[in-house]
Order: sequence, then C-alpha cells, then structure tokens
Amino acid sequence: MDQFFFAAEVVANGLMTGVMYSLVALGFVLIFKASGVFNYAQGVLALFAALTLVGIQQGQIPFADLINAAFGTSLHQFGWTVPAVLAIALTAGVMVLLAFLIEKLVLQHLVGQEPIILFMATIGLAYFLEGLGDVMWGADIKTLDVGLPQGISDAIEGATAEWFGYGFFIDRLDIWATLIAAILVAALVAFAQYTKQGRAMRAVADDHQAALSVGISLRFIWVMVWSIAGFVALVAGIMWGTKSGVQFSLSLIALKALPVLMLGGFTSIPGAIVGGLIIGVGEKLFEFFIGPMVGGATENWFAYVLALVFLVFRPQGLFGERIIERV
Repeated sequence: MDQFFFAAEVVANGLMTGVMYSLVALGFVLIFKASGVFNYAQGVLALFAALTLVGIQQGQIPFADLINAAFGTSLHQFGWTVPAVLAIALTAGVMVLLAFLIEKLVLQHLVGQEPIILFMATIGLAYFLEGLGDVMWGADIKTLDVGLPQGISDAIEGATAEWFGYGFFIDRLDIWATLIAAILVAALVAFAQYTKQGRAMRAVADDHQAALSVGISLRFIWVMVWSIAGFVALVAGIMWGTKSGVQFSLSLIALKALPVLMLGGFTSIPGAIVGGLIIGVGEKLFEFFIGPMVGGATENWFAYVLALVFLVFRPQGLFGERIIERV
C-alpha cells in the first residue's frame, strides 16, 4: 500500500512540475499564434526577466562590470532595495519596452517574409538577449525571493497522513505555480477568443499582408503579443528562478517546452497546459517504474521520445489545428 501512495505522490509532483513546463510553453504558443513562427528566444526571455527582476530588487547597477572596466571604478550597488511588488511591476515595464524595441528593430523589417526567416531572427535574438543579460547583470548565480512560500506543505502532509496514513510531500511553490498558471490560462483563452485584439492576432498569424489590407496594425499586434509573452516569461522566470536560482542554464528550460508544445499543439493555449501535465506526470512515473531497470536518468530523455511518437502519429498535437493543403 505504501508503494501505491508513493506512486500517487510521484503523480502529484509530476503534475506540479508539468505546470512549470507549461508556463514556458505558453509564451511559445502566444508568439506562434500571432506570427506563425516558433520563437526560439522565449526561454531566454524568461532568463532575462528573472535577471532584471533580481537586479532591480537588489538595487544592482546595470552594466556595472562594463562601467568599472571602462572608467576604473568599483560601482556595483545603488545602496537600496526595491520591494518585490514594485520590482515585478518595473520588470514588467522593462519587458514591454523590450517588446517595442524588438518590433522596431527586428520585426518591422521582416513583414511578409517566410517563417524560416522570422525563426532565424528569433535565434539571433536569443543569443543577443543572453549576452545582454550577462553584460547588464553579471553571470553569477543569483537568489530570487519575491515572498512566495517555499518548502514542504505541512497542511497537505498532515491531511494526507491523516486520511491515508501516508504524508504527501508537496512543495508550496509548486502549488502557487499551479494556481498562477490556471489564472493565466483562463485569462489568455478569454483574451484570444473573445476580444477584438485576440481575433486580430489570429488574422495576423494567417497572413501578414491580408491583415494589413483590412486595417489591422501589424505593429500593434506584434508589440502587444511580445509584451504578453514577456509577462508570461517573467512569471515563468519568477517560478523557476525561485525554485532553482537565477542562472544562465535557466534558458534551457525552453528545450523541455518543445515536447510540451508537440503534445499540446503549437496553436492551443489549453494544449500547452495539458501537454505540460502529460510530460510532467509521464517523466516522473517512467522514472519511478522503469528508471531502476535501465539505470535511471530517464527524465532527461523521456519527454523527447514521447514527443517523437506524437510527431509520427499525430503531428498537430492533441489540440493543434490540422493543416490541410489542397494541391
């Protein structure tokens, strides 16, 4: 019986981990719905947002190392700290400003280009932002604390111990991530389905020139969507940065979002959540049951194998739109 409850605990933690994956995947879906292109830079956006949040919160001087090297100074801090709520608001403003700059300097020059051109542009943008974050805030590992509760939930452990005789170990941060992800998904689905801007976003994804011809401002749509994607990246960066520290490997979480998108579909906001839950639970259960038989470490590759199976039998994913081309 203990084995059963331990497996149930693994499932619960897998669901929580899947939500964390989904937070990153949401940003990919938003950009894809607005431009029809996969945004390779979404993981780096989460890293950049987390770095900026820590820098603002701790009163760090941007480009301090560069300034010190150029002028022989030793400046690092302003000497103050910023409350978490204000720091988050200021970081969100930075992400909106970044969206304006991306549209002005990159996207407006690529209107009507093939999707592969836009994809290559996001690759270049990813490496540029990673380097910019390094120069602005330094490459050392940073601790992020915005007041979210962390550690094992005593309430859940006590309740499950009383009900089942086995206490479940659930991280309180994962519970908060689940609640925040649910609110985000509900808001984004409502926005995409029931607002004028949401319908315009889908029109832009179908055809840039056709959208322009009916009076849709391509610039406004791209700035809006990249701003929303930046906010989603900020939320993902907060969750992952709080959980494992703000470090440059944070950008690699984008790689785990790929199988999430392949399962859920590149055009479905709910699909990003469902895909993340499947990946999160699947990799934990596979490691629990099969890992000991094959030497462990199956979490590193299980998601990609599962995504490959989906690509073979259902390439549009569970919730993606089936694309039919008539010839």
